[in-house]
Amino acid sequence: MKTIQDCIQFTNENPVCHLATVEGDQPRVRILGFWFADETGFYFQTGSVKEISHQLEKNPKVEACFYKQEGAAGTMLRITGKTEFVNDKALKERVFEDRPFLKSFGWTPESPELIIFRIIHGEAYFWTMED
Repeated sequence: MKTIQDCIQFTNENPVCHLATVEGDQPRVRILGFWFADETGFYFQTGSVKEISHQLEKNPKVEACFYKQEGAAGTMLRITGKTEFVNDKALKERVFEDRPFLKSFGWTPESPELIIFRIIHGEAYFWTMED
């Protein structure tokens, strides 16, 4: 059986995922660059101009699917749960260290356009096409 530490390691090593949100009664899926995971959640950064931030305000439920090509089938990790917005000065400064391209948008850690959210209170499932 896999542990939360296995999930954290897998997502940090495979930082691109498909993230599904809901807009009204319509699912919306996009490929998203994942930021990092630790014992407090699975963290993402986006901009307030993106529809994803508005969708999460209305419905915080999401599902993310991470993938690692291994052999013929590969391994997937699905994480389903609720999101919460994070307004933490230290994390906002860290995202600029980890993602310096954000400066090219004219943003700073204090910019209201900078949105950080994390998946919490959920479940995770590893699977392969062989399962």
